[in-house]
Amino acid sequence: MDDASLAARFRLDTKTVPPKLAGSHTKLLAVRAARVRPGTDDKILTAWNGLMLATFAEAARAVDDSELGYKYLALATRNADFLLDALRPNNELRRSWRQGKATNEVFLEDYAALILGLLELYQTDFQTKWFATAQELADEMIALFTDPNGGFFNTVKDSQGLLIRPKDLQDNAVPSGNALACEALFKLAAFTEYGSYRDLAEQSLKLIVNYALRYPTSFARWLSAADFALGNVKQIAVMYESNPEDAQGFLHSIQSTFRPITVVAASAYPPSTEAPSLLMDRPLKDGKTTVYVCAGFVCRLPVNTILDLEPLL
Repeated sequence: MDDASLAARFRLDTKTVPPKLAGSHTKLLAVRAARVRPGTDDKILTAWNGLMLATFAEAARAVDDSELGYKYLALATRNADFLLDALRPNNELRRSWRQGKATNEVFLEDYAALILGLLELYQTDFQTKWFATAQELADEMIALFTDPNGGFFNTVKDSQGLLIRPKDLQDNAVPSGNALACEALFKLAAFTEYGSYRDLAEQSLKLIVNYALRYPTSFARWLSAADFALGNVKQIAVMYESNPEDAQGFLHSIQSTFRPITVVAASAYPPSTEAPSLLMDRPLKDGKTTVYVCAGFVCRLPVNTILDLEPLL
């Protein structure tokens, strides 16, 4: 930004600001303009981008403006593609990227945030590759970071030069990696029926119970994960014959209302082998788009009209 643009950006309205203050502002700006400007921190972090990915993916299906929703989805998709390409060279996730180079290290929060972002993106466009990659990353996360005593270490098991492996639990300006990992595993368990995911998540949750009761504002993301774990999670499977447009009315009915303790999966029938197991063995009813509403993988009778669906939600 040149000096003229900078001055225009910070120019005060002399009609409402006393002339003496406006003059002081001009002098201050002139002095600042003569200094070397601080460098821009332009590195890309996997964890932060994973959080952003989840937000835009969820927003894409929540906004009423279809054009805005499309823009949000396009942004989320580009972001996911970039992260899985630039920050996962040779299928090995990395912490940060800048000017074509990825660093060698990676931390728990990078895995956990990206998993959550991919799960939200899957529930927006229902492309199986996002779910399959999220599950693959979760299995890697478990192998690299699990603490046998519960929860996860911040660093990978073969970290060099560390006397001890740190293990942060408290949420700060961003959620702790352990809180994000706990939430991700609870959600994956709801999609897959893999009890091992839920077992690990419950072991993590036990670590913070006493702390969260005393200092709840320091464990906000943990409490969100606990709410999901303790709630009556609805698992919704939407099957359609071949055209995704046939399912849009059902998906809009499901997702137009805020349902935080719900997971949604959708696919043409039959689903691919990489799809969530929530979709398996869910045949079409009368050859039409069919919705299964389940809890604990025990499902109500399938429906294929929105009128019949709404009472089940």
